[in-house]
Formats: sequence, C-alpha cells, structure tokens
Amino acid sequence: MKNSITSGMKLKNIILLIGAVIGLIGLFVAGKQYLHINEINSVLSAGKLLKDDAYPLKSKFSAAYYQGENKDYKHAVQTYTQILEDVAKSAAPLSKQQIASIQYNIGNNLLTSGIHRKLNDDGSLNDESKYSFLQARIAYEHALRTAPDMLAAKFNLSLLNSIIPTNMKSTAKEKSGVELSNLPVGLP
Repeated sequence: MKNSITSGMKLKNIILLIGAVIGLIGLFVAGKQYLHINEINSVLSAGKLLKDDAYPLKSKFSAAYYQGENKDYKHAVQTYTQILEDVAKSAAPLSKQQIASIQYNIGNNLLTSGIHRKLNDDGSLNDESKYSFLQARIAYEHALRTAPDMLAAKFNLSLLNSIIPTNMKSTAKEKSGVELSNLPVGLP
C-alpha cells in the first residue's frame, strides 16, 4: 500500500513539475512579446518611423503617418492606399475598425492638403483644393460606412461640409498636360 501511495505522489509531482515548466515557458514568451510590443508603441508614440520587418503593416502605417506629419500629404495618401491594396491581396484581413481608421487618415491628409493649397486670385478655391476636399469627403464617408460609430470621422466630415459649398461640382482631374489634337474646333 505504501508503495502505491509513493508512486502516486511521484506521478502527481511529475505532472505538477511539467505544468510549472510549461507555465514558466509561457510566461517568458508572453513577457518577450510584451516588451517587443512596448518598444514598437514607444517608437510610434514618439512619431518616429517604424522599421520592423516582423510587422510590415504597422511599418507601412507608420511610414504613411510620418509622411503626413511632414506635410507630404500626397505620398501619405498613396501609402495608406497601398496598405488597403496589400491587405486586399493578403490572407490576413483587417478589422472594420482598422479599415475605417485608414480611410479616416486618408481623409485627414486630403483635407489638410486642400486647406494648405493657395486660393485663386478672386479668393475662391482652386481646382486642386476642390479635388482634395471631394476626395476627403469620399474617404470620410467610406470610413463611416465601415464603422458608423467613428465619432472623429463624423466630426471631420461635418467640418469639411462646413468648409466647402454644398453645390460644388467635381472638376475633372487632368491626367496629363498633353494636348490631344492640333485641329481647331469647328472644322469639318
């Protein structure tokens, strides 16, 4: 009887020891991940460019944000758009909130770009500003369709709508400066 109790105790001790070792390994891995994530967050919160191949999406998002902060709005919008295209091609989809956040940032860069453009001589908006504002409106509306509870997008859309006239029509964005024909208009 004493022998079976001793062997039962040994088995329980071995099982507890294995459980403790697995727990310590899990604690070590979780701690390492926590430190790495904390390092990434400190880089992002400092407004620096994230250069980490392990997180390509965050790295690209960081680059786009950095471009916008440095008033390179055109490239920031392009980089955010590339993120959406890359995610559409990849097997790892983004959440609706993340997609809405990217659309929101696209809208912010377009809105800021439109605000920083010069006015026409008569004080009216130039075509580039109109185009930026209309594209920003589309981006904010897309963000709100994706995440209807996004208060920041609602606020910025209402701010944008107060800036631009409601009857403003989109002007065709010129693709190139090349003239298509030398023929005068009206000749047979």
